[in-house]
Amino acid sequence: MYRILVVDDEASLRGVLSELLSEAGYYVETAASGEAALERIRDTEFHIVITDIRLGGMSGIDLIRHIRAMRSDVEVVVMTSYASFSTAVEALRLGAYDYLQKPFEDLEDVLALVKRTVDKIQLVIENRRLMGDLRKKNDELEALNLQIRELAVHDGLTGLYNYRYLHEMLRTEVTRSQRHRFFLSLLMIDVDHFKHYNDHHGHLEGDEVLKRISRILMERARRSDTVARSGGEEFVVVLPETTGDFAVKIAEDFRKAVSEFRFPNGESQPLGRITISLGVAEFPADAGDSRLLVGRADQALYQAKAAGRNRVCSYGALPASAKRLGKTA
Repeated sequence: MYRILVVDDEASLRGVLSELLSEAGYYVETAASGEAALERIRDTEFHIVITDIRLGGMSGIDLIRHIRAMRSDVEVVVMTSYASFSTAVEALRLGAYDYLQKPFEDLEDVLALVKRTVDKIQLVIENRRLMGDLRKKNDELEALNLQIRELAVHDGLTGLYNYRYLHEMLRTEVTRSQRHRFFLSLLMIDVDHFKHYNDHHGHLEGDEVLKRISRILMERARRSDTVARSGGEEFVVVLPETTGDFAVKIAEDFRKAVSEFRFPNGESQPLGRITISLGVAEFPADAGDSRLLVGRADQALYQAKAAGRNRVCSYGALPASAKRLGKTA
């Protein structure tokens, strides 16, 4: 039910309007002055205030100013005589919705104006609801777009960056390293005998191993490093501003952490536990672009696996014969 406050210093007019609007289905209260009206507005939520321009004490114009300072959502209708029409125009400039001229020629005009005012309030409420729905939909759409962007660059199983993001980011890091003459190292990582584990314990258990190794890598990586799953049981770590020698130390830390972790059924593996092999390559010492850097690290990884697995191999430390032959295992 819409609540209306009628403000006029004439008791007879307050009575007429109160009875008229109450019979029309509105909740109506009255006030004999602007001061009394403000007290009621502070205590009660009104949708419409109908006020005379000329009041004893505070004027209707001042009342409008106070109402606007207190409640921007209250619609104000002013009552004015022909002699104070210019004041009514000022009231409209202050935000009054409309005006009524006294004396009223037909009380139906009052009801019609109140109905138009109610229609406006309903329209404002509906617009706010629609804007709220639109903001909610926009927020949902933005969240969905963010999720899509996340899925586009992250691996669904491990949550690490995926192959696509890895290669885009690696090209960027190589370009940055060229410009600023930074070192850049790359680790290629492979889970040893992972097919053996899957064949004996199932792919679901194998997935759990991959997720745990991912967490180990993320926990031990530096904030500046990027850890990605390049596919299957293979991982890649990009180490910005890192020499090959220091990258070997980081790789050894990764290897040791995985080797010492007690994976379920790890003792059934050929090496008696779950382990990883790692290959290290450095830019620009080992390769002059991102594609070749990946190839060099991959070559070092294969050398690590050929040498017995569960070890780190650096491309820079490979004998010349191994570098010429490329992958050997």
